[in-house]
Amino acid sequence: MSFFKFFALLFASMSLTVLISCSTPPSDTASAPASPSPAQSSMAMDGMAHGGKPKININTAILSELDKFEAQLGVPALSNKIQASRPYGKPEELVSKNVITQAQFDQIKDMVTIEDIVLTGEAKDVDYMTKLGLMKGHLLVAKELLDLQKPDQAEPHIGHPVEEIYADVEDQLTERNVKEFKTTLITFQDLVRAGAKDTAKINSEFKTSMQAVDDAIATLPATQRQSPAFVMQVINGLLDTANAEYGAAIANGKITQAIEYQDSRGFVAYANELYKGIATQVEKQSPDMHKAIQETMAELTTVWPAPIPPAAAVKTPTQVSQLIKTVETDTRKVAKAS
Repeated sequence: MSFFKFFALLFASMSLTVLISCSTPPSDTASAPASPSPAQSSMAMDGMAHGGKPKININTAILSELDKFEAQLGVPALSNKIQASRPYGKPEELVSKNVITQAQFDQIKDMVTIEDIVLTGEAKDVDYMTKLGLMKGHLLVAKELLDLQKPDQAEPHIGHPVEEIYADVEDQLTERNVKEFKTTLITFQDLVRAGAKDTAKINSEFKTSMQAVDDAIATLPATQRQSPAFVMQVINGLLDTANAEYGAAIANGKITQAIEYQDSRGFVAYANELYKGIATQVEKQSPDMHKAIQETMAELTTVWPAPIPPAAAVKTPTQVSQLIKTVETDTRKVAKAS
């Protein structure tokens, strides 16, 4: 073989090697994306907004979920306006039905859906316990108001579990063979509507209502209800809703919507109760994170000094949002380390 022919073959071989190496995809171990968490996998991606939180179905969401739009946009009574204009054939009908402006829709469009959001596995259990937790938060603040001889203010907080949340969770109650307790809640509500004159009867019906919700929660496995990783997801769900309610309560630095202020107070109160139940485990696992969570939750609690709103807001919605984000970040760190 001549020198020039040998050189030509060598050059062709080297060129082919370079082309092959450039076109070969990187190895799976080098660049494969991280697998989604079980909670993420169990929720349809069409039902997720940016940041990994579920979108809100404007055709079916209860008022406390719709309040997240109200808090985001700062539009008074927006939740009721959205509800009153149902049904929607597409999210953009929020604009065409004059519920909000195009500019406002552009701010929340990634949070809106009209599709049913199907949850399975742990995500479904978290949703179930969170909704029952919202019931408990409503009932807790209702009892505080009843103790202050304010039945007119207490009644809406008994009404919300009956009129909104129960219907939203009813299918799951049936699936889990939970004894019907809507009648129990209605009995309590009727007593309060009538003026809450019999204190002993009111106290008895309150305990019966709370026990009914606790019995529904107890259908979840004990290992799940005692798991810090699971309970902290529920706590974050309650705080997220409290954040939206508080934002909807404030206008120009003043509390203009007492019901939303009281809603958020009840949700934070129950979130605190849940954390106390797992605090010993969290402290043993991560003392520094436990201390940080406790301190942030204690500061958050000062936002609601009493069931009756103060003349001026203790903290702005932005400050409350930051505290809740801090709790969420810290609880996720604990869950990840467990």
